[in-house]
Amino acid sequence: MMLNQILTPQISKAVQELYDVAIDKVEYQVTRKEFEGDITVVIFPFLKQIKGNPIEIGTKIGTYLVENTTEIERFNVVKGFLNLVVSDAYYLSSFEKMNKEAHFGFQTPQADDKAVLVEYSSPNTNKPLHLGHVRNNLLGFSVAEILKASGKKVYKTQIINDRGIHICKSMLAWQKFGNGETPASTGLKGDKLVGNYYVKFDVEYKSQIKELMASGMTEDQAKAEAPIIKEAKQMLLDWEAGKPEVIDLWKMMNQWVYDGFAVSYANLGIDFDKNYYESNTYLLGKDVVEDGLARGIFFKKEDNSVWIDLTDEGLDEKLVLRGDGTSVYMTQDIGTAIQRVKDFPDIGGMVYTVGNEQDYHFKVLFLILKRLGFDWADSLYHLSYGMVDLPSGKMKSREGTVVDADELMQEMTNTARSISEDLGKLEGYSEEEKSTLYKTIGLGALKYYILKVDPKKRILFNPEESVDFAGNTGPFIQYTYARIQSILRRADFDLTPAIAAIALDPKEKEIIKLLEDFPEVIQNAARSHSPALVANYVYDLVKEYNSFYQTVSILGEEDLTLKTFRVQLSQKVGLVIQDAFSLLGIAVPNRM
Repeated sequence: MMLNQILTPQISKAVQELYDVAIDKVEYQVTRKEFEGDITVVIFPFLKQIKGNPIEIGTKIGTYLVENTTEIERFNVVKGFLNLVVSDAYYLSSFEKMNKEAHFGFQTPQADDKAVLVEYSSPNTNKPLHLGHVRNNLLGFSVAEILKASGKKVYKTQIINDRGIHICKSMLAWQKFGNGETPASTGLKGDKLVGNYYVKFDVEYKSQIKELMASGMTEDQAKAEAPIIKEAKQMLLDWEAGKPEVIDLWKMMNQWVYDGFAVSYANLGIDFDKNYYESNTYLLGKDVVEDGLARGIFFKKEDNSVWIDLTDEGLDEKLVLRGDGTSVYMTQDIGTAIQRVKDFPDIGGMVYTVGNEQDYHFKVLFLILKRLGFDWADSLYHLSYGMVDLPSGKMKSREGTVVDADELMQEMTNTARSISEDLGKLEGYSEEEKSTLYKTIGLGALKYYILKVDPKKRILFNPEESVDFAGNTGPFIQYTYARIQSILRRADFDLTPAIAAIALDPKEKEIIKLLEDFPEVIQNAARSHSPALVANYVYDLVKEYNSFYQTVSILGEEDLTLKTFRVQLSQKVGLVIQDAFSLLGIAVPNRM
């Protein structure tokens, strides 16, 4: 139980007995550094019900708490703020309780709780994953893990965009220029091989446009009349018609991509419970739209296209079905959401991890589902995130100027290797151990750098900066964890005794206070869908622990009881670091 949860009923009782007034809420603040105290009660809100001087009121309440509770040792009042000094006994008792929990702060779902489905990744099968996908995947996976830790049942999913003109562009370019090459014959990952042909299509398309413009066409005419784009459009029609040779080519090249994605996902450390494919979902939603049309939720225009009017919501009219009866993305997303609830009947909400350029789309989608009468529509959330920028500028897939996810992960591993070798602290490591450590540090740096930023903010990604062993970085936190493991390896005495009566150093109290915050940090991160809250919490914890490590003797302490407690405290900090980093998808090394 949090300290304020313990104090609130006691303060309410004090006010009742002292002033014959019932209060149901107490406002707390962190005590300012210049004053003595562990927690501060704000007196001013009481003045609505209690007439008097706030200093006098605070003094009376403080005196009552010292005389009637075991938690409060002394107090001071500054203007309208009651600063309370909490007893060492309370902190030792609190630590003992949390120390008994293997995963302190983690909750488990109740049997009848509704589940949450988290969608992330959702790549196209015409190119490999890039830096933008990395942020998407890390955010979605981390939010799913945080929701689980908060006590939710979670399903992880993605929808793979495996059909459309962009897929046909890669297929056609390979057919024309590939000479039958395969991932096996080239040694390339399948997603990279297919991505190369997406770039090749664009090069050829631009060349044809240039030739047609030289012959007298306008740019728009040339773009429409270029032979290669006409062939790609015909291939899409052939795919939709089920032409066997096109379907076979599509299946073969998509499988190359799926095999490549699987390697990238494994390296990134993420997973899914179920995949959805656009080729299976693009027709979903049409029947729902027809039903909604009959119920007056949608309306039809003269060209037979179907729309919804959202002007009363401050939006505009939105197309949900073309005049020729074909679907748009909105139709598909309506149908897919409904299908997911059929697939997972216990779903009570969904989280869509999609960039902020789609903010409007999801506002409309959620409103449509609500108007269609689905009660779970109120529990839909768009995890909108900012783009990832590079010092060199914006990425463009079709021009081949993206930062490839696999290459980025390898670059991060190489950077970690270079820095680790320069620091020269790897004596006694085997080559395999070194390789594992470099990957752990490199990926930890990448993930932490991205996840410590509020999802809504853009990121300027700097690989070198992210692998710094000092400051608010993944390696700095990993190094502290490894330092704690070193202490534990050297602690050759019994760590099991409960420590009930010692005088706590102020640094020890600060660490226990921060540890107490971890359950609420998880809940807040789950409510706000923000891994940044977990990332910055663990950084604050590590800073406080390192300050303790520098100023308080641990293994050098002569008093066995004090030494035992300090190693126990170190051990618990290590476990919370490990658990917090697990929510971010980051591994921690036992040695660095």
